[in-house]
Amino acid sequence: MKRRNFIKGAATVASVSLIGNNVIATEHIDTEEITHYVLFWLKKELSEKQIKDFSAFFEQLKAIPVVKTLRYGRPAKTNAREVVDNSFSYNLVATFKNLQDINVYETHPIHLDAIKKYSHLWEKVVVHDSVIG
Repeated sequence: MKRRNFIKGAATVASVSLIGNNVIATEHIDTEEITHYVLFWLKKELSEKQIKDFSAFFEQLKAIPVVKTLRYGRPAKTNAREVVDNSFSYNLVATFKNLQDINVYETHPIHLDAIKKYSHLWEKVVVHDSVIG
């Protein structure tokens, strides 16, 4: 394996200190990108306007500095198949540089404010976080 491919695929990078002849790892910094995939089921009694207006929730999240990318949408009208679940109202796909950044996002005041402001509109939320290599 070429050195650059090995480094590119490494899960973590350790910062090290050299003391005498001893190398001491002092910190691990996660370098794998995280994809944050969220499904929202909005309350059934909402009007179409309220459902469309819910997109402001996602627009608010885009202002969080650690968000690398953020896209959202409504279910596609794809062919019905046993493996397809289009029962959700909206989905969100956001990426983060690493675990540290998604941890910042989870507790960021903009994120918490958006949840407080819009959570009364949903009945269910499912989150899937993945390491993308």
